[in-house]
Amino acid sequence: MQNLLSPHFSNIINEAVKISKDMQHNILTIEHIFLASLLDKKASEILQKCSLDIPTTIQNIQNYLLKYIPTQESPNNSIPHQTPALQRVFFNMANHANSANQSQIEIQDFFIFLLLEKQSYSAKILLSLEIDKVRIIEASQEDSQENPLKQYTKNLNILAKNGKIDPIIGREKEILRVSEILCKRKKNNVILIGEAGVGKTAIAEGIALSIVNQTCINALKNFEIHSLDLTSMVAGSKFRGDFEKRLKAVLDAIDKNKNVVLFIDEIHMLIGAGSSGGGNMDAANILKPLLANGSLRCIGATTFQEYKQFCKDKALSRRFMNVEIAEPSIQDCYEILTKIAPLYEKYHNVKYTKEAICACVDLTNYYVTDRYLPDKAIDLLDEAGVSLQDNKKRTIGKKQIQECISKFVNIPKETLNSNEKNLLKNLKKTLKEEIFSQDEAIDAITSVIKINKAGLSSSNKPIGSFLFVGSSGVGKTALSQAIAKALGIAFHRIDMSEYMEAHSISKLIGAPSGYVGFEQGGLLIDLIKKTPHCVLLLDELEKAHQDVFNLFLQVMDNASLSDNLGNKADFKNVILIMTSNAGNQENKALGFHSKQSHKQDSTLKNLLSPEFRGRLDSIIYFNDLGFEDYKNITKKYINQINTQIQDKKISIRIDSQALDFIASKALQPEFGAREIEKIIQKDIKLQLSDIILFQKPKPNTTINIILKNQKIVLKILDSNQT
Repeated sequence: MQNLLSPHFSNIINEAVKISKDMQHNILTIEHIFLASLLDKKASEILQKCSLDIPTTIQNIQNYLLKYIPTQESPNNSIPHQTPALQRVFFNMANHANSANQSQIEIQDFFIFLLLEKQSYSAKILLSLEIDKVRIIEASQEDSQENPLKQYTKNLNILAKNGKIDPIIGREKEILRVSEILCKRKKNNVILIGEAGVGKTAIAEGIALSIVNQTCINALKNFEIHSLDLTSMVAGSKFRGDFEKRLKAVLDAIDKNKNVVLFIDEIHMLIGAGSSGGGNMDAANILKPLLANGSLRCIGATTFQEYKQFCKDKALSRRFMNVEIAEPSIQDCYEILTKIAPLYEKYHNVKYTKEAICACVDLTNYYVTDRYLPDKAIDLLDEAGVSLQDNKKRTIGKKQIQECISKFVNIPKETLNSNEKNLLKNLKKTLKEEIFSQDEAIDAITSVIKINKAGLSSSNKPIGSFLFVGSSGVGKTALSQAIAKALGIAFHRIDMSEYMEAHSISKLIGAPSGYVGFEQGGLLIDLIKKTPHCVLLLDELEKAHQDVFNLFLQVMDNASLSDNLGNKADFKNVILIMTSNAGNQENKALGFHSKQSHKQDSTLKNLLSPEFRGRLDSIIYFNDLGFEDYKNITKKYINQINTQIQDKKISIRIDSQALDFIASKALQPEFGAREIEKIIQKDIKLQLSDIILFQKPKPNTTINIILKNQKIVLKILDSNQT
């Protein structure tokens, strides 16, 4: 309770204790504190605004204490004990402060809650004059307007003293650097520059904690850190000039109290704030004189992107010393989460294991690429605590963290729970079961993926960059989809025939500044930011404009791409696959059918620049498919149909003659395996749909696919035939 009392209210209570002792009372009553508040200038002004006659009331309270409170000698060092009525007032004030998240209890709170003790003499005086809660609040608000620091800023020292600020870990160097700049005679202002979530605000809070704990440098020990609340300053400013008036009042109050440091989060918002155009003075210009003469010590915080707006005002930016706040390392984040985990354990009534804390850092670092540590890891830690509140089990392990991150990034839990090493170990086998007669291509691509996952490839490149070359329908797109499915990641296909013109590049990265749609950003950037772990297929690359090729040079070299808004996409966890059938027709005209000739190289050299080809991990040539491959693909489609009709408790099977017929009919090199799907759609699925809809086969029925008179026919077998 003592920590919640404001310094002003504490002084009044101390004065009330002194009054009680002077009057030889061994108890402390509501009237003692009420009398002390009437004798205090600031507190009495609140009641005076409520039309209370202060001198008369003082006399009445003194007479009451002399007449009704018995005197009793007590040792000089004894403290009068509180009456039950006074204890109830303090109890109600403390409850209200906690529920309203109030950092301090002020004297006006005492006036409000003593009204509940209607039998007390002080309450009777106030109620007789119709002084109620509303009048006291209105009077105290008028009074607070005389203290703009209280109205428009938050005292971080008080928050730190009351335990409202979490401990700051791993930022000792930055806190010391900022503290040293604040103690300079001139240009003692700092601007913290860093990405959102890296801990810029925490630096200011860390300085407040060091001041409260007296671990700061000596020159700052008597300072207070006040955080400017721009929302409160703007709220209710009805007329032009209201905002500037409030800001000027705050700055004047700081100028009178030399031991105040002003912290302005999102400081770039001050540029233009309060100005209505036409050369009017904005908030930034109001700050400049105080910043120039060193009478205002200021800490600002902004991001790299918004700093571009801030540094346009050279007169303002030159008065600040820049301190860049980098994203903490993985090891630092382990330490940060380990130190703050007890706070979340107490709040959520759970227990985090060491593996869970490490998983919060590792999983967010791997899967959440558009945000920064430690903010994203702390968010995951907090959300995991919420998810277990309705569960009897109170311990959070790695499994619960994986379940939460799956909601974070929209990845199936099965992918997170599976062992990635087993996925990679079985990748080649899994792909060869899906894709036929392309063993060389599968071997090449799995080798590059394994090298990357082992950490032996460049850290600033995509997982792999591949060019698939081959005839239409040989499995280039199918292999790309199979890789995404096997690894449990997203698959995105971009048809490069839509990017044949130079201006079409704006679809990928957004329109240039000044053009329609500039603010919307680009398709490619949005795709990768939403699903940073994916297979990205650029289909029919040869149809794209040369400017598009140049765009992907940057992706293959640095694994990053920025749109015209400055939004950056990270391609480090992307498998980039490009497909082409360039030169295929020429090869077939020369008679190369069963296996692709590398004479396609000459066509690719004309199509792709040397620097583009040099950045590819591998150019993979796909073989043409043979008769046996067509039969295997047909079987694969039949299995897929069986999976689709499994819930209807029926199945289909195909005999060898029908299988050979479909494979022979589909064997058209210019179309590839795509022709099989058309035949199955027309000759099998159409008949099967009629059987399901109109014949309503019994459970466990088997439908046989046979060849009759050179046509595919579906025949329902009797139960004894199956």
